[in-house]
Amino acid sequence: MRMSRFAALTSSLLLAATAALFGAGQASAAQADFGYVALGDSYSSGLGAGNYDGASGNCKRTTRAYPALWAAAHSPQSFAFTACSGARTGDVLSGQLGPLNSGTDLVSITIGGNDAGFSDVMTTCVLQSESTCVNRVNQAKAYVDSTLPGQLDQVYSAIDSRAPAARVVVLGYPRFYKLNGTCTTGLTEGERAAINGAADHLNAAIAKRAANHGFAFASVAGAFTGHEICSGSPWLHSVNWLNIAESYHPTASGQSGGYLPVLTNAA
Repeated sequence: MRMSRFAALTSSLLLAATAALFGAGQASAAQADFGYVALGDSYSSGLGAGNYDGASGNCKRTTRAYPALWAAAHSPQSFAFTACSGARTGDVLSGQLGPLNSGTDLVSITIGGNDAGFSDVMTTCVLQSESTCVNRVNQAKAYVDSTLPGQLDQVYSAIDSRAPAARVVVLGYPRFYKLNGTCTTGLTEGERAAINGAADHLNAAIAKRAANHGFAFASVAGAFTGHEICSGSPWLHSVNWLNIAESYHPTASGQSGGYLPVLTNAA
């Protein structure tokens, strides 16, 4: 596992400050040269959190997303935010890696859900029968087993090639539903359980590929426990027919209370 360069930077600055206190000099400019690049899909761009940057267009990036919140809290010298709503692995490869270089210290990414058919799975489960929903979930899980690992390998290898010294944090996806929760309409309990199982299956596959590349996998399942859809305090949007794109995405609270502390702990 790669050592956190952010942690190393923090330690070096503290040491430099102590040295300065005793007349041994100041931290060099190079010690403050910390670069962070945020890649990924809608869970990283912040779809669902609102207050979108108009310049980001359909990517729906927002200052309420965990990468922007982390950057605001830690003030890296450079911060590149290229995550984009709807992104698949191929989109990361073709359009998001430009800011990476040998001086990049931290990279964060969520990717894989769209490749596995996240949107179609949820549409099928909302509109069709339980058996059709479960069948579609099983198709997505089969894709995760057969095809997604190779796609993730391509992305992770490209990141490693362009930013070989970076600490890379691969964040997972939350379980959507609190089972036996307060929902009285919508999906059946069997459908909710199948969708949660698919999230676990996807996260396990992502974690394995991340580990094989020496990257850190950061699960958010624990952070979202008690804040799933059907809980008393959800951090995820349920289906929203007035803004369908935001359905099943973290709210601003999910970004700040769920994803942000997980990245902070892993960085």
